[in-house]
Amino acid sequence: MLVLAKNYRIGLIVPSSNTTMETEIPSMLQSREKNNESFTFHSSRMRMLHVTKEELAKMDVDSDRCAVELSDARCDVIAYACLVAIMSQGSGYHCLSEARLTGVAKENGADISVISSAGALIEGIHALGAKKVAIITPYMKPLTNMVIEYIEDNEIKVTDSISLEVSDNLEVGRLDPMNLLEVVKELDISNADAVVLSACVQMPSLPAIQKVEDMIGKPVLSAATSTVYQILNHLGLQPIVPNAGKLLSGSLN
Repeated sequence: MLVLAKNYRIGLIVPSSNTTMETEIPSMLQSREKNNESFTFHSSRMRMLHVTKEELAKMDVDSDRCAVELSDARCDVIAYACLVAIMSQGSGYHCLSEARLTGVAKENGADISVISSAGALIEGIHALGAKKVAIITPYMKPLTNMVIEYIEDNEIKVTDSISLEVSDNLEVGRLDPMNLLEVVKELDISNADAVVLSACVQMPSLPAIQKVEDMIGKPVLSAATSTVYQILNHLGLQPIVPNAGKLLSGSLN
């Protein structure tokens, strides 16, 4: 008997210059489609070109409009796909943002969970049981420091960090993910329980995640893999994606 695939609509709230979330998240979820699942992806964009605290704060105001637009499409889950826009707003902001945007969708008649890549990264680190992480970001150092403070406010110690210092968001999306195999060699991971290979949903890292994990022998995750982990959990699906690191290996359940 033919079994029709269950379709899930994934909403993405995305910075206008982001080119990575709409490639890495679909790639991970579509790799599961042999499980009688199918996914479609629906984006609403917030204007942002340069990754500065001021431009991020201005952009974040548009997230309410995006939540309304995506709730019009009755998406099954919505992901706010800009980690630093949330973390630069101060400690705990992902909880406030997620609750507000979920409320905005509900006011529009849609009972939809809204998650954030910022909250997802925190949850992903906790899911691994990691207390200490080393991170790589594309940001200028002041923004990286804000990310470190945010992570550490969630009872996770950041033992080392590398900032690639690329302020143009389009250029961040053009970085070669395979270069991370060399960049990570400069990261002090000796005291880390896990490595965040990309603390940014715009910096490509998916092709390198499993390779780096195999190379260093420690769990490796990213803002994008963490977001997929949360998407799958919110859909009530097993959070398993092949070759995407321990977080999505299925070994945590």
